[in-house]
Amino acid sequence: MTTSVSTSPVGVGATAPAPTGRRPSNRVRLGRTLTRTVRPWALMAPALVVLAVLLLWPIVRVGIFSFQDYGLRQIVSGEANWNGVANYAEIFGSAQLWQVVLPNTVGFAVASVVGTVVLGTAVAVLLASLGTFWRGVVSSAIMAAWAMPAVTGTYVLVWIFDADNGIVNNTLQALGLQDAPVNWFTDRWSFYAIVLLNVIHHGFPFVAITVLAGLLGVPRELLEAAEMDGAGPWRRFFQVIVPQLRQVFAVVIILSTIWDFKVFAQVYLMPGGGGTNREVLNLGVWSYVESFGQNRYGFGSAIAVLLTVLLLVITAVYARTILKEEEL
Repeated sequence: MTTSVSTSPVGVGATAPAPTGRRPSNRVRLGRTLTRTVRPWALMAPALVVLAVLLLWPIVRVGIFSFQDYGLRQIVSGEANWNGVANYAEIFGSAQLWQVVLPNTVGFAVASVVGTVVLGTAVAVLLASLGTFWRGVVSSAIMAAWAMPAVTGTYVLVWIFDADNGIVNNTLQALGLQDAPVNWFTDRWSFYAIVLLNVIHHGFPFVAITVLAGLLGVPRELLEAAEMDGAGPWRRFFQVIVPQLRQVFAVVIILSTIWDFKVFAQVYLMPGGGGTNREVLNLGVWSYVESFGQNRYGFGSAIAVLLTVLLLVITAVYARTILKEEEL
C-alpha cells in the first residue's frame, strides 16, 4: 500500500510563491527622482530668496551704477546718465590707483596675511604644548581679542599712538629716544604699520585655533619616529607637521587674504584714513570716499566692482582648495 505524502506550502523545502508586486513604472521612478531633486531646493528657497534680496540685488545695482555718471542730481531726478565704461577707463588710467591704492591694498594684504599666519601658528604650537586646563584658559583669553569689534581695537590704537598724549610718544620722550612728539598717522609707512598691528592682533586667534585643531590631529607616531631619527624641533615642524597641515594652512591663508583685502574700518577710522590723507587710501576706502565724500556714486561703484572681482577670484581659489581637500 502506497502512502502519499502531501507537501505543505509552508513546510521545509517548500518553494516560496513568486512576489505578486510589480516593479515601479517609469512615471513613478521619474516622480521619485524629481522629488529628491526638488525637495532640497524647496527647503532652501526661503533662505535663497532672502540672500537674493539682501545681497544679490544690491550687487546688481552697484554694477548698474558703475556704468553711469551717477551723482546727487541723478538721485533727486531718478534719471540714468549712462556713460559706458568711462568710469572704468578713469580708474585704470588714474595714477592714484597704480601708485597709491593698489600698492596699499596688495602690499598690506600680503604683510598682514604673513604676520597673522606666523603669529597664529606660533601661538598654536604654544597651545599644543600646554595641558588641557591651561590650554582652555589661554584659548579663551586670545579669543577675547578676536571677539573685540574692529572699531574698538582701532580707537585703542589711535589713543596709544596719539601725537599729544599717546603712550608711545610719552614713553619714547621719557627714554630720551625722541625730542618732540611725532604724528605717526601722517606718514604712509607708519600709518600702515599701526593698521598692520591692529589687523594682526585681531586676526591671529582664528589662525591659532584652526592650526591648533590640525596640530592635535597629527599622529604622534610620526613625531616620535622623526625624533628617533634625530630630527630636531624645527626639522620636525617643517618636514612632518607642515606637510600634514597643508590643507589647513591653505584655508587660513586664503580666508585671511579675503578679509585683509577688504579692510575698511581699521583704515577709515584712523586719523587721515577717511580721505584727508590720500596717500593711505586702499580700494575699500577709496570707493567709499569717492561715493559719499565726492558724491561720485558711479565712479565709487566701479571701484567697488573692481574690489568685488578681485575678491571673487580669491574666493574661487578658496573654493577649489576646499573641494580638493574633500577629495583627499
